[in-house]
Amino acid sequence: MSSPEETFLLECGELLTSMEDALLQMESSPADSDSINSIFRAAHTIKGTGGVFGFDDVESFTHVVENVLDKVRDNEIDVDSQLIAILLSCRDHIEILVNKAVAGEDINDDDKDIDTDLRSGLNKYLDVPEAVENNLEVAEEKHTVEFESSGSMVISDNWHISLRFDKDVLQNGMDPLSFMRYLKNLGEIVHVTTLYDDFPKLEDFDPELCYLGFEIDFSSEADKEQIEQVFEFVRDMCVLHILPPRAHIAHYSEVIQSLPEDDMRIGEILIASGVLTKRELDEALNKQEKSFQAENENVTPIGEVLVEEKVVHEEVVNAALNKQNTNKIIKSTEQTVLRVDADKLDSLINLVGELVISGATTNMLVNKSGDEQLIESMSSMSRLVEEIRDNALNLRMVQIGETFNRFKRVVRDVSKELGKDIKLNINGADAELDKTVVEKIGDPLMHLIRNSMDHGIESSADRVASGKDIQGNVWLNAYHDSGSIVIEVADDGRGLNRDKILTKAHEKGLISDGQVLTDHEVYRLIFEAGFSTAETVTNLSGRGVGMDVVRRNIEALRGSVDVDSKENEGTTISIRLPLTLAIIDGFLVRVGDSSYVIPLDMVNECIELEEGEQAEPGMHGYINLRDEVLPYLRLRNYFDEPASTTGLESIVVVKYGTNTAGFVVDELLGELQTVIKPMGKILQNVKGISGATILGSGNVAIILDVPNLIVRATQAETSHVINKASDENVLLH
Repeated sequence: MSSPEETFLLECGELLTSMEDALLQMESSPADSDSINSIFRAAHTIKGTGGVFGFDDVESFTHVVENVLDKVRDNEIDVDSQLIAILLSCRDHIEILVNKAVAGEDINDDDKDIDTDLRSGLNKYLDVPEAVENNLEVAEEKHTVEFESSGSMVISDNWHISLRFDKDVLQNGMDPLSFMRYLKNLGEIVHVTTLYDDFPKLEDFDPELCYLGFEIDFSSEADKEQIEQVFEFVRDMCVLHILPPRAHIAHYSEVIQSLPEDDMRIGEILIASGVLTKRELDEALNKQEKSFQAENENVTPIGEVLVEEKVVHEEVVNAALNKQNTNKIIKSTEQTVLRVDADKLDSLINLVGELVISGATTNMLVNKSGDEQLIESMSSMSRLVEEIRDNALNLRMVQIGETFNRFKRVVRDVSKELGKDIKLNINGADAELDKTVVEKIGDPLMHLIRNSMDHGIESSADRVASGKDIQGNVWLNAYHDSGSIVIEVADDGRGLNRDKILTKAHEKGLISDGQVLTDHEVYRLIFEAGFSTAETVTNLSGRGVGMDVVRRNIEALRGSVDVDSKENEGTTISIRLPLTLAIIDGFLVRVGDSSYVIPLDMVNECIELEEGEQAEPGMHGYINLRDEVLPYLRLRNYFDEPASTTGLESIVVVKYGTNTAGFVVDELLGELQTVIKPMGKILQNVKGISGATILGSGNVAIILDVPNLIVRATQAETSHVINKASDENVLLH
């Protein structure tokens, strides 16, 4: 179980992310009240919870931020780019303070300097002197809580806070008194009544449990939301009701309507709303029972008894009755979310993988036995194993939108640095893929976006001169295709200069004189190590470092990267990745004495290789498939396997993106669930192999790197066509 501090750290991360998103939204829409309120709530929650834990640096700094945000909410401060910039810096500083506070580390001198500079910048927006900035005015007159006999109104100039902690609050690491101590920062505690209703007999007393309740009279100029935020971090460990000064019936009705959609009786609803005490309810139930026994009539509804006793007002009872009726007909649609440690999830996936391997072994033995009942039973079990596998993998699937949103801040900051007006457009944020892939794709995307902004998007003057809109655009797009996810980074900039790339490639010896390359092959040269066409070196690019790293990182994820560009129109870089790195459906084939697995999502069809083609020597070739040229790769030659004893060969037609090719194999063995095992260091860099798996027989099968093999097959075919055309020209002359 995570400690309260670790939970605080996790929640702060979510709050700071929402704060950053709202700040970026507010920069483009300064009057967006939802964004302003979201930022304020995030800062206020962090401040309040930090105060409860005694994180003074967090509380003190965030309090100044909150004061500025409060003035923004009241339209006393205009929102401009300068304010957004300092608030974004404050957001980053709060993250540092929170991380160090939870880790028990002191802030260093650099952090203190940043703290001082940011406070100075914030204080320029505040009218009050810094010396009295944290002081709170407290009302001079204090009164205790009194109720009208009808129960309709609280007669008091003080707030009334009714607080009931869960019994295990101490065991969860929370000190109830710390919240009341922190409450003093907002005002003055006039009176505290300690309730002993739940106090057990001495022999049942447990010193680690909390049995006390508190009724607090509190004088403050703070609003209800501020007082409520004091208890934000312990809300799931207590029952809290805050009654404003001179609260009317409408407030009680509001509290009742805000209760969760549980099947509560009317008395429980009234107690939960703070209108009724358990003692008052017990007395009313006793009176109800006595009335029934004496008059032997229908039971008087408890609501009517409470109204007759003038314990609560009739309108409050009606509100509770409406809530009770609503609870009966409305099912809660709130999604239940359970946080699970990533290590536990990875362990589950590994166990499911072993279950799949074991199931394959059992299935093979069962089929050999020939027992029909056993085969049928095993078929049912295999289906269940497959469902368990799919559900377990779905647990690791996350939306890529969270990763995409991180780049809003990057685009804003880099565009300011470059002096360009650039907008980030996001599409397909709800596309899902394995969390491991999401974690590792962040850095490659960062390189591509920064390069698009630096190399791709022209300066404002150049864009206007070429007839383009002054604002440049960068697009992040994601979608599913053929069992993969495609992520595109596009821009509407100047595009790639084919001639300049070729010249640079000649200088670096990447291509030879007379070598003919397609546009696609030319553009792919930008991913070669040390390649750059930038004329000047900047803080962002021009050193030839980055794009080759992008390619290697993506290929390490069993993915591929492609580029398409039109001069003066823009460039699109497409990354194609597998949805998961753990378990896939595969198609098993035999080549020579070895078994190979092809990811099933990439298999289009299987055809028999004609006798004339079988006799053709060599690793590469092509056939006519329904009037289309299909290049193929003979896996036996590629992996240096012995010749087939049967002499028969088949072609497995595979497709990856827009490319189609065939793999020539000796035998088709059918589908199977494949648990992907990484290759050892010796074989990690072998082209055409992406991993291995263990078959039911205990033998190892190689998982093919289809994208790499397709490239080899298509490139060989392109070279063949070019060479053939060249030979024909020689003959003609």
